[in-house]
Amino acid sequence: MNYLTAEGLSKAFTETVLFSGISISLQKNQKMALIAANGSGKTTLLKILAGKESPDSGTVSVRNSITIGYLEQDPWLHPDSAIIDTIFDSSNPVLKALGAYETHIDSGDHSNPELLQQLIDEIDQLGAWDYEAKAREVLSRLGLHDLEQKAGTLSGGQKKRVALARLLIEEPDLLLLDEPTNHLDLEMIEWLENYLCSLNKTVLLISHDRYFIDSVCDTIGELDRNKIHIYKGNYAYYLEKKDERDFREGREIDKAQNLMRTELEWMRRQPKARGTKQKARIDSFYELEEKANSGKVEEKMQITLQMARMGSKILELENICKSYDNKVLLKDFSHTFKRGEKIGIVGKNGSGKSTLLNMIMGLVKPEAGRIKAGESLVFGYYSQEGMRLPDDKRVIEVVKDIAEYVETGNGNWIAVGQFLNHFQFKGSKQYTYVSKLSGGEKRRLYLLTILLKNPNFLILDEPTNDLDIVTLNLLEDFLQNYQGCMLLVTHDRYFMDRLVDHIFVLEGEGKVKDINGNYTAYREELKDALKLKQDAERQEKAVAKIEKTNKKVKLTYAEQKELSKLETEIAELEAKRKTIELLLSDGAADPAAIAEASKQFGITNNLIDEKTMRWLELSEKA
Repeated sequence: MNYLTAEGLSKAFTETVLFSGISISLQKNQKMALIAANGSGKTTLLKILAGKESPDSGTVSVRNSITIGYLEQDPWLHPDSAIIDTIFDSSNPVLKALGAYETHIDSGDHSNPELLQQLIDEIDQLGAWDYEAKAREVLSRLGLHDLEQKAGTLSGGQKKRVALARLLIEEPDLLLLDEPTNHLDLEMIEWLENYLCSLNKTVLLISHDRYFIDSVCDTIGELDRNKIHIYKGNYAYYLEKKDERDFREGREIDKAQNLMRTELEWMRRQPKARGTKQKARIDSFYELEEKANSGKVEEKMQITLQMARMGSKILELENICKSYDNKVLLKDFSHTFKRGEKIGIVGKNGSGKSTLLNMIMGLVKPEAGRIKAGESLVFGYYSQEGMRLPDDKRVIEVVKDIAEYVETGNGNWIAVGQFLNHFQFKGSKQYTYVSKLSGGEKRRLYLLTILLKNPNFLILDEPTNDLDIVTLNLLEDFLQNYQGCMLLVTHDRYFMDRLVDHIFVLEGEGKVKDINGNYTAYREELKDALKLKQDAERQEKAVAKIEKTNKKVKLTYAEQKELSKLETEIAELEAKRKTIELLLSDGAADPAAIAEASKQFGITNNLIDEKTMRWLELSEKA
């Protein structure tokens, strides 16, 4: 069943064409990821499909009665609204009832039991308790606990999680998600991944998280050179088929370029007056020229920069302690860094990851312990808060303020413009003003300004946010060849897996666990530990059951009477249920009587279940 169809969509801003004449369709329960380089129009396309923006040409058709939910990259929430009001602000009667119930419960007001009962009855009538349980799970999993907090006091990441929670609780038929994993910690991402996999809904999402895409999506849509290419499969399948397409197109372009040399010579020899056959050949020449010039050269990152010399002493952390608001983040944490060591840091939001980085940089002081850095240490610190770029300068001017030329790892020197090329700032893009760059392009440029200073110890706090997959692959290749030390905080599991050799796990209460291996090795260790715990619990239950079976237990006199009475009551209730069933099957019965019988049928069923469970309990004990 087709949920959404877009045909012939085109969109341009001034002279920049984002896409031209593209078509896309979404079927029921289909889950598609939209992939493209920054600035290719992914977010714009999503806004057009959500009805938030109009295309220059083309149409979008949505099947009747289909509801659409749209998660923006930077959602706006009314600053005076509490989280709970924002989440349950809906015309849906179920969500309105749940919102009123949650507000009453969270208020702690017990002075009006009649109101509470009225709210409970309303949810009973709507059959909405499943929604209530789901809402509680979503809010808990996304770390939203203080539901009375005003939106105006929330960080950008908290606002994103509130908007995501609202969408997941509403459960529209079609979800359009723009970077849903941004600002989620690793545990939240894995929960969301499993949640969307199990959800029988249609999803179109933009994400740079390759593990997330590979797990959730069954279709990939790639925006490339103003066109869209659809791949029916997950991310791994897409990579395989994209390589095949690139190879095929490369051969076609080479063939066109070779043929064009001959045709170009013919064009130069022709007189101005030409016949019909000549005009046809001329038209073919221009088509051939367009094909020959259509290729884009994919530059694989093969460059390393000469880093500052590193001495024998690098960095030592001795018994570091740090707390905030009576919450212990680090307690007696020690580590001596070795040459070339690359470490990932994981932990829940608020566990102290950024605090640890800031202490190493001297921006925050530890309460106890010492941090000793080697004399030759040159830090390169990428942090979200530290990104300050002059809007009135061009990209090339920003990097030339640092250096005109940079020394590569093999001792050669290259112009900074050539280095910019490697990180997708090509041609005219180098002369674009910083104010005109997208969020991802600004982050990419900020990262380059850090790398150009030749640090020998990189500290990267969420460097992958808003970077496209093309840039991530380039950055990964560069950092794999980087010879210095590195500390990395990221929610991109794929990125971490490719780069780190061991992991600091901030477990809470000041504890830090050092895991040898990458993020996948850490998750496997967690799974093994969980399996051992579950096996131990099952064994304990089995032993307890055997002990209970072997233990001779006699019923008290009161329990014997209760058991006998239960047998009679269950038989009477079953007879009553049969009578109700006959009435419900009577097509001529009065509607009011049918409604009352239906209500009694539910009550009777519940009583039978309740009394049967008690009868089984007493029988087993006897």
